[in-house]
Order: sequence, then C-alpha cells, then structure tokens
Amino acid sequence: MSLPVVILAGGLAKRMRPLTETVPKSLLPVAGRPFLDWQLDLLKENGIQKVVICAGYLGSQIEDYVSGRDYGMEILFSFDGECPLGTGGAVKKAVAKAGEAFFVLYGDSYLRIDFEKVEYSWRVSDKAALMTVFENDNRWDASNVQYVDGKILCYSKLKSNGTMHYIDYGLGILTAASLQNYGRIFDLADVYSDLAKNGGLAGYEADKRFYEIGTRNGWKELEERMANKNES
Repeated sequence: MSLPVVILAGGLAKRMRPLTETVPKSLLPVAGRPFLDWQLDLLKENGIQKVVICAGYLGSQIEDYVSGRDYGMEILFSFDGECPLGTGGAVKKAVAKAGEAFFVLYGDSYLRIDFEKVEYSWRVSDKAALMTVFENDNRWDASNVQYVDGKILCYSKLKSNGTMHYIDYGLGILTAASLQNYGRIFDLADVYSDLAKNGGLAGYEADKRFYEIGTRNGWKELEERMANKNES
C-alpha cells in the first residue's frame, strides 16, 4: 500500500443540523466513539500510513481531538482558510501534503472495501483517476453513475437518468495532474464528471454496501451496525 488518503471533512453538514451547529460531523458519536475514530481505525486496518484531513467548518475541533492520539498513521491537516474552497478546491490545496496521487474519501463514509485492490485496479487501468461504485438502483440514494462492463460512461451528481444504476461509493483516486486545470474554488463532482466524459475515469465495483452519517437514517444504521457488530 503506497497511496495516502485525503479525507473531506470540511463541509457544513446542513442535513445533520442542529447536531452539527456546534460539533463537526466527523466527531458525531457512533456507538460511543466519534465517527472519525471508526474511520481512521478502518484505514489503519487497510494498511494506510498517511492521512490528510481537509477541514473547514469547526475544523479546529477535529484537529484538537486528533492531536495527542496515536492512530498508528501520519495525520496531517489542510484547512480551507477564510473562504470555503468546495470539495475540489479543498483536495487541490491538500495536494501539497498528499503528493502526486492519493485516495479521496468522503468524511462521512464508512466503507468496508479493500483499499489495496482498489489501488491496484487504478494502477493497471492507465486512467487519470478512479471512482469506486456500488450497484444501488436508487435504494439508498439517487443513482448517479452509468457503469457498464467495468467502465464509467457517465457520472452526474445533479442529473440522474434511466441508464444510471450505480452510485458513487465515496472513495476515489485522483492525481495532482487531474486537478491542475481547475481554479481555486470548485466541486469535486465536476472533476469526476469531466473525467468520465473524456474517458479518463476508471471504475471499481464495491461488493459491500456503504454506510454514512450524512443523513439521520444513515447515522442510525451505522450506529446499529457498530453497536451490534452486524456484518450484513
């Protein structure tokens, strides 16, 4: 395992308010522990050695919490600054600490996936980037990926259509080069969409459902899973 992980943890988490008015989403409790603990433990289990956390809203709380704790990994922070940079802008700023290639993980996602296999799939694809996908068929959220025979043909965060049966799983691989033509403030979804249109986006199909704390229902489901050690 060689790629570091960039975690997007700078959003306002509006769907989880009022809980997130004073506490960042990453620190919401899940089965007695802040969600970030579960996420970092999972990365450690996958052999990840370096993590860069993109922080913004209430980000100092995340940094204070992580400081002094030993997760067995190098953990760095990249802050938006005075102006929110958007998911894409945040990742682009983190390049200085993450390097030329890296995983990108949503800050509210708990993903039981083999990171080593994902990285290998990207390396042999000869593509600029990779997106992990899951066959969703609108079960957990609106499907947003057209994925056929191992190829991502279309991705749209805003416009779902009848050809989209998969969903963005919450983990991708990007390079510094794939971000260089964008400005300072932009959405990561635009990058993935452009890459898909240009045939530069590899796909990797996950075989286990995703968990997330971006919604009340998702938070409750993960809470139940962790509390009961449910492996479904």
